[in-house]
Amino acid sequence: MTQTVALEVARALLDIGAVGFSPTVPKTFKSGIISPVYVDNRRLPFHPPQWHTVINGFASLINDLTIASDVIAGVAVGGVPHSAALAYHLKKPSIFIRKEAKGHGNQQRIEGGDVKGLRVILIEDLVTTGGSSLDAVHALRSAGALVDDVLAIVSYGFKEARYAFEDTGVHLHTLTNFESILTEAVARGIFDHKAEIIIRDWFEDAPGWAARQGLQGKP
Repeated sequence: MTQTVALEVARALLDIGAVGFSPTVPKTFKSGIISPVYVDNRRLPFHPPQWHTVINGFASLINDLTIASDVIAGVAVGGVPHSAALAYHLKKPSIFIRKEAKGHGNQQRIEGGDVKGLRVILIEDLVTTGGSSLDAVHALRSAGALVDDVLAIVSYGFKEARYAFEDTGVHLHTLTNFESILTEAVARGIFDHKAEIIIRDWFEDAPGWAARQGLQGKP
């Protein structure tokens, strides 16, 4: 990730409202973590200029890191539009991984083709704890694929996710980070200094943030 690409992608996400801030009315993630920041990268395909920024960013990242690949894969459902567009851009085969095997037909999780012995790059839209990404990596490896790299638009940067990727022997690469997003958001005046302190406090320790803010419930 170069600083130029990180800022370009951060601006693209903010331009379309894919990243929002709600320090006074926080959201609750599926994991139970209560957050003043939310991400909806599913907006991207509706905004071609910003989506092009992301797809071109992925292509540049693969080139800069010289990541070899035979197939581009996406994690259903959020990663699939981006993986398909990237594969088309790179003229590579495209597949996607279901969260669970479908209950009819071939009852398979990997859709699109046989990946045995092939080098696969996995694409995610967002990494929170890393669970869905690494579950997809496991499915691919079980099918005989060679998977060493996951590319995501952005990650919350949780330690839990970082350790999980390290333990699995997978490299996580992101197009942007929340430092770039926050820097751009502050420059645009999206929130005031008081809100910035609250939001940055969440990134310091997300699981304990709700208690520190005196919010009901525990993350």
